[in-house]
Amino acid sequence: MSKKRYPRLFGILPFFGMLFLSGCDWTLLNPKGQVGIDERNLILLAFGLMLTVVIPVIVMAFWFAWRYRASNRNATYTPEWAHSTKIEAVVWGVPLIIIAILGYVTYVSTHHLDPYRPLDSEVKPVRIQVVALDWKWLFIYPEQGIATVNKIVFPAHTPVSFEITSDAVMNSFFIPALGGQIYAMAGMQTKLHLIANEQGDYQGISANYSGAGFTGMTFQAQATTQEGFDAWVSEVRNSPKKLDSAEYAALAKPSEKNPVTLYSSATPELFQTIIDKYEGMGAGHGAREKGVLGKEGKEVSENSAAGAEE
Repeated sequence: MSKKRYPRLFGILPFFGMLFLSGCDWTLLNPKGQVGIDERNLILLAFGLMLTVVIPVIVMAFWFAWRYRASNRNATYTPEWAHSTKIEAVVWGVPLIIIAILGYVTYVSTHHLDPYRPLDSEVKPVRIQVVALDWKWLFIYPEQGIATVNKIVFPAHTPVSFEITSDAVMNSFFIPALGGQIYAMAGMQTKLHLIANEQGDYQGISANYSGAGFTGMTFQAQATTQEGFDAWVSEVRNSPKKLDSAEYAALAKPSEKNPVTLYSSATPELFQTIIDKYEGMGAGHGAREKGVLGKEGKEVSENSAAGAEE
């Protein structure tokens, strides 16, 4: 396509580019939770270290082309040149320093940002059990005795301890504004610890394609005050719906774009029952049957979570 033939089209292309980019809200670079902030800082550090090599290389590529152009008679001409200790020191030394820094940062951050590690806080965390279904999210509050579909509420500045599994295909639980994702797998339990540094409404998504209803598999994550959380729990407890065995069987059937649903109660140990129903199916469950795993299948969960983070 020639610019001479279509001058107006090429003139408005940057405008359309701006329109497309205006849809990016840069959530990952503007997190609202401490875990997300630490992950953002790690990304920026790695990016900055990369630029210490990339920027000089780009600058020198243009400078060399200009400095040693054919018409520059003042450029030094040394056809017999073969070695420079200073250049060798820079070429090898800078990458080694960057690798050493990244190695140290990776080691520290791997332990600090371990999704299984409880967050350092004097406040008791809120426990939420997460079940990925086709194509909706079920949340169970075991300590409050309530359950919800496609919505969670928790106090800001309070750690949230997520216990995650799936009663369908493998999925991925992700609240971009608060921190990293982790996989939800049938018959296994993964964990994730997050915290909101400020009140707000955040979108949760499925970060792993899981079929026809994948795009609508979103949920609301609301960080509020402790008083607001207590009031919301009271509201849920007044809901006429109860998550018994029959209700759950209906809920587990594939459905798309499910509305927020509140359950005033849930069948005791429902989360563990969902995990146990897959016992003996798959390699991980075969390992449990051979006695490699404990009763809760903890080792499979932790190994799976480590693999998911990688």
